[in-house]
Amino acid sequence: MKVVVDWEICESNALCMAEAPEVFEMQPDDTMKVLQEEPDESLRAKVVAAAHACPKQAIRIRD
Repeated sequence: MKVVVDWEICESNALCMAEAPEVFEMQPDDTMKVLQEEPDESLRAKVVAAAHACPKQAIRIRD
């Protein structure tokens, strides 16, 4: 699984971080960072929840 973020539309709402803090992190400059671009399969449910929580639908999961 690979996490892909469309940074052009990401608003850094941090809703993804709330769902998957192991994968997403808010930076001091209020931008989001992907901590794990290829997280372990055990985090799939959290990453899917993060993608669904994104109000701009900026997160995609590629298998």
